[in-house]
Amino acid sequence: MDFPIFKTKIESSNKKFDLTDSAQRQEYFGYKAGDEIKKLREYLKDNTFIVYLLGKKNTGKGTYSKMLKEVISGDKIEHISVGDMIRSFDEILKDPDKKKELVDFLYKKYRGPISIDDIIKAMEIRSTKVLLPSELILALVEKEITGLGKKAIFIDGFPRDVDQVSYSLFFKNLIDYRNDPDIFVLIDVPTNIIDERIKYRVICPLCNTSRNLKLLPTKNVQYDKKTESFYLMCDNSECKGARMITKEGDEHGINPIRERLEKDEKLMGQIYNMHGIPKIFLRNSIPKDKVKENYDDYEITPEYHYSFDEENQKVLITQKPWEVLDEKGVVSNSLMPPPVVVSLIKNLVKELGL
Repeated sequence: MDFPIFKTKIESSNKKFDLTDSAQRQEYFGYKAGDEIKKLREYLKDNTFIVYLLGKKNTGKGTYSKMLKEVISGDKIEHISVGDMIRSFDEILKDPDKKKELVDFLYKKYRGPISIDDIIKAMEIRSTKVLLPSELILALVEKEITGLGKKAIFIDGFPRDVDQVSYSLFFKNLIDYRNDPDIFVLIDVPTNIIDERIKYRVICPLCNTSRNLKLLPTKNVQYDKKTESFYLMCDNSECKGARMITKEGDEHGINPIRERLEKDEKLMGQIYNMHGIPKIFLRNSIPKDKVKENYDDYEITPEYHYSFDEENQKVLITQKPWEVLDEKGVVSNSLMPPPVVVSLIKNLVKELGL
């Protein structure tokens, strides 16, 4: 798959934004895509659409859709994670009343080769290695969408396998009150980026805030003299400030999910080659030699390096553009989420004919 490079750079502009600051981020979006944002807001007053987010695990699908919601409209856009939705049924099945409501709904809506009783049993002993029937996913997502009312929907995690592509193409026809355009958004992220995102990810044991030692540090970086290593202290204003730790298994990077990533790649390849459906291509990485002509420096993901100043007893932090090899072995830079979302906004306007 060869995704096009989308240019966000505005020539002869000296403006700079701190994309980690929410206020400056809003100003950035207005500067880079103000006209398109107005068009989408106007469209959403009376219309909706359905977007299928496709990308390998940990590509930022939730981040991009939630950021779009933040920029365009918190009331008119909703993000549905099929994985989160399925995991939420663990609690539903523990509540007799909610379980009965779910079973009653499935008897009305579900049509498939496996009995509802067997499906409920499978959900109660759910294994992440077992793919639930496509017909079940359709019914559950329909239930979720129906409860949201008339909003634009970003569906993250469906289709999840090659055999589900045809289901998703006609999914909107199952929703009786909608007649929406549906768009596939394919997100290309090199495996090396996913690997380092996982390996350097840390979480707060108290509030579960997630950061990245290499790519997204907190304001408080400390040095452990015993282990000669650096660590982050949580800076969530609602947290007491615990030492952030590596989640068990993250040190292995992509190895535990390699099979899943290969399946995701195959699925994207099939949709990439399909005709007759609107598609938007988003790139997370850009060849290093193509960056300056297409993006501003502040739009590139920085990589942080640390050293300890013995004399002053403090941590020194330096940063440079993060460089990784893409799937073709090309030295590339990773984009911050906002420029990817700018590309999404402008391409949505184009696909919707606004």
